Order: sequence, then structure tokens, then C-alpha cells
Amino acid sequence: MTVEIKGVHNYHVSDRTKEYLDKKMNRIATFEDLIQDLHVSLSKETNGEYTVTSDIHYRWGTMAHVAVSDRDFYKAIDVCFDKIDAKTSKEKEKIKEH
Repeated sequence: MTVEIKGVHNYHVSDRTKEYLDKKMNRIATFEDLIQDLHVSLSKETNGEYTVTSDIHYRWGTMAHVAVSDRDFYKAIDVCFDKIDAKTSKEKEKIKEH
């Protein structure tokens, strides 16, 4: 699985944020064989909210997009990874059915 983490809209990804994201990556490690690419973008909007977006590219060609906005940056990351987990579990079930 290839992982790309980037800050957009003049947001710099700190070492602390990278460490936090690494911990969250362990949560989806069970899906490592299903996900080909994972792109995570972090930004701070002008209204004070943080936005975490993720594009998930699965090995069988399907793509999913997840976006979360919240005033609490780490809560937005947590919710985003919850959604990635749920979407990937759902995709895995679809593949098992076929």
C-alpha cells in the first residue's frame, strides 16, 4: 500500500501530526492487501475548521473518497479513519459476494 500525506492551502504537516497518522494507519493495516494507494490531504479552512480528505484506490480498480471537517483537528482525523475502515470493510464484503 502506497500512502501519501500532504498539507494543502498553506497547511504544513508537522512531525506530531505524522506520528498521529502513523498510529491511525495501524488501524487499517488489516486492509493493506486490499488498498493499493491511500492519499490523505490535510487543510485548515478560513472559518477555523480542519478538513481531512482521503482518496482510497483499491486493487480491483474501485476508488472511494472520504472527507471530514471539524474544528478539532485530531477528531477529524479519527472520524476520517473510521470512515476509511467502514468503507473498506464494505468493499471487502462486496468482493467476497462475487
